[in-house]
Amino acid sequence: MTQVQERHKRAPQFELRCGGLHVTVQRFPPWLLTLLTAATGSGIAWVAHR
Repeated sequence: MTQVQERHKRAPQFELRCGGLHVTVQRFPPWLLTLLTAATGSGIAWVAHR
């Protein structure tokens, strides 16, 4: 495996840098994605209904 392939394989799925805050997620658990999707959909429906 080349260095580029190895680096890409270890790259985080999500990285957020905001000032002093640095959040890195290697792998999202499926239950977390489900929860975020449901919360986002509920929030959008609530705002649209108002």
